[in-house]
Amino acid sequence: MDDVRLEKILSEKKNLERILETLSEGIIAHDRKRRIIFFNKCAEEITGYQRQEVIGKDCHEVFGGPFCGGRCSFVDGSPDSLDRLCYPLTIFNKKGEARRIEMQVTGMKNDKQGFVGVVAAFRDVTDLIGLKIRTGDLKGFAGIIGKHPRMLQVYRQIRDLATGDYTVHISGETGTGKELVASAIHNESRRGGRPFVPINCGALPEGVLESELFGHVKGAFTGAVRDKRGRFELAHGGTVFLDEVADLPKSVQAKLLRVLQEGTFERVGDERTISVDIRIISATNRDLKEEVRRKHFREDLYYRISVVPIHLPPLRERKDDVALLVEYFLQKAAEEGEEGLGVSAETLDLMKAYPWPGNVRELQSAIHFALVHCRGKIIKPEHLPMELRLLRGSHPNRQSSRKLTEDAVRHAIDQAGGNKAKASRILGVGRATLYRFLSDHLNVS
Repeated sequence: MDDVRLEKILSEKKNLERILETLSEGIIAHDRKRRIIFFNKCAEEITGYQRQEVIGKDCHEVFGGPFCGGRCSFVDGSPDSLDRLCYPLTIFNKKGEARRIEMQVTGMKNDKQGFVGVVAAFRDVTDLIGLKIRTGDLKGFAGIIGKHPRMLQVYRQIRDLATGDYTVHISGETGTGKELVASAIHNESRRGGRPFVPINCGALPEGVLESELFGHVKGAFTGAVRDKRGRFELAHGGTVFLDEVADLPKSVQAKLLRVLQEGTFERVGDERTISVDIRIISATNRDLKEEVRRKHFREDLYYRISVVPIHLPPLRERKDDVALLVEYFLQKAAEEGEEGLGVSAETLDLMKAYPWPGNVRELQSAIHFALVHCRGKIIKPEHLPMELRLLRGSHPNRQSSRKLTEDAVRHAIDQAGGNKAKASRILGVGRATLYRFLSDHLNVS
């Protein structure tokens, strides 16, 4: 009986292996000690490693580090259990080429429900994403929505940056999604899964900024009742995102330069040098070159943080993405329990005509405003914020060219703080048209 049972078990194992060999997904399994116990043919093709090179070996030793990068659940030892995990990931094959894969990891249990290891299934989507970017069929990437050619270029840059640790500087108006792009760069790299620490340099008072970034020791200043680690230490192994980096005072700029050059710093009030392994991504909505020219920002630091510059276009320059973003925000609202709503054609026309000075963030706020005020199934112009509703009587749409009204013009000028050029953008008309209306109807030159 024992021989029959053993033969049955071996037969079932061989049949299972045959099935796994036919899959178009890579399959890798390892025990709690990270020893690889299964590696199918597709896994060989994706990674470039042969089965005989990996079976029985520690996966970290085989791949020169965690196969899952910062997301590895075994990086600090074996966990007690592991539920099903799904995430995108950038790996490097045996030739050192970056490959974008979609990973699913599931814990394995024995007959007594004890945790014994994991099995991971993954598929290579590198070429598929590249093709979609080249053909313009990609509607979004890494949580960023848009298919405008300039956004497709941003996606290419994010993918290219996955293979290295270059410092990146992201420029763009308020609300264009600079932190979202920084997060995407982090997640696409091998640091994905490790800490991503965003810091708004303009929101922290100058007196506490250095302590927040670099930490302090007990007694360093009044109120320092204990040692405290700074944001750079907390981000060890991951990425620091310095938003509004132009607001950093000169004293902190000098210390940041040293971090970039040497990866070291001291806590406030301490003499001990601390080393960190971090990637730095910065952003600002100001012209950093102009800040350098005005001596407000160190030139040597500027060249250090902007090794790879990325510029995000304002929403008014990619109007075709408005419909995609509206659809995305409504879908997110439905997933969070809001009743599913549609948008009328006139409403969408108004949204495309509006210049969106607050960019994607303002569009999201407008959708939230409409969700609160809409009582039916379709969002109509009357459900939109005032600045968009004003366009109904002032901006030419597909059917007609309506005239400006005195109320609309006065409101737009108030919104623009008296700036007529900005008011003309809010109204969706040329400056000459606005000036002519002011002269003819309001006796303003």
